[in-house]
Amino acid sequence: MKAARIVNVNEPLQLQELQTPKPRGSQILVKVQSVGVCHSDVHVWEGYYEGIGGQPLKTTDRGVKYPLTPGHEIAGIVDSLGEQVEGFSKNEKVLVYPWIGEGMCPACRIGEENLCDKPRSLGIYNDGGYAEYVLVPDYKYLVKIGDDIDTDISAPLSCAGLTAYGAVKNANLKPDDNVVIVGTGGLGLMAIQLVRALTAARIIAMDIDDKKLQVAKKEGADIVVNLKNEDYTKVVMELTNKLGVDAVIDFVNSTKSVEDYMQILRRRAKIVLVGLFGGELRLSLVSIPTRAYKIIGSYTGSLQDLIELVSLAKRGVVKPVVSNRFKLDQAGEALQMLKDGKIIGRGVLNP
Repeated sequence: MKAARIVNVNEPLQLQELQTPKPRGSQILVKVQSVGVCHSDVHVWEGYYEGIGGQPLKTTDRGVKYPLTPGHEIAGIVDSLGEQVEGFSKNEKVLVYPWIGEGMCPACRIGEENLCDKPRSLGIYNDGGYAEYVLVPDYKYLVKIGDDIDTDISAPLSCAGLTAYGAVKNANLKPDDNVVIVGTGGLGLMAIQLVRALTAARIIAMDIDDKKLQVAKKEGADIVVNLKNEDYTKVVMELTNKLGVDAVIDFVNSTKSVEDYMQILRRRAKIVLVGLFGGELRLSLVSIPTRAYKIIGSYTGSLQDLIELVSLAKRGVVKPVVSNRFKLDQAGEALQMLKDGKIIGRGVLNP
């Protein structure tokens, strides 16, 4: 099988011919039809995240090993099954849950494998979906999608959609709340759809790209603010009778983005940090208890969350915005375009 692999960090991906895995036991081999291109893939490709003081946090220090086939937003069809697999058959359309844990830590035991102490996620710690086939270690990590959703649309649900869903859940919004969504890429657009459909809170979308903000408005944002050109503090305070917003969901999560919106929070506000841009933050420690802020880190979601999200997608409640499609040998181009901010919504590879 062919796979686009990261052999050395920050170097062009290599299209390699690998032996096609054979599933055993409870494993399933999935023929990849669609795989989303995610900012996490960019970080794995570059080999680092930005840490405190701009110091790089190396992916290898977090357990990532190279060469690696990236890609964790995977949808396709069942190709072959291990002898212990039940409930699945060849050629069924499936979505892969990639946030696999080691199974025994406290998080795994309560169904939160995405928060495992020793994660084994596909496309990050194990070979993922930038390939013609991917070996899924257990059939429990597959969700049937049937013919209700195209694989290009369903693939981003397993990260962009799932991460947005988890963040919206953590924000615990009410219909009369005001929420700021920072970043209107693939995750931000999914969050806008979810907030609109599930909470009816008023949505203020912020970005530095007018084209992305136009799409955000189309997807359901009530107000859009270009952080480069507009006084966001004035806009928010006028909108909220000078009280501030009830919640912020930050899909950028950089030093500047967080510093910006700390000035527009209402008392009791929730800050949900999602993005992995990185950096550091200085906080007024007195304001945290006196204003009762809640700062929440939010990382993807559980398998049950994905099952719920697929149900919502099948009913047309949410639909990922897929703007670019690439062939497998264009994987490097796709990553570069995403890094440069040239993809609105989600890019998808079709191996």
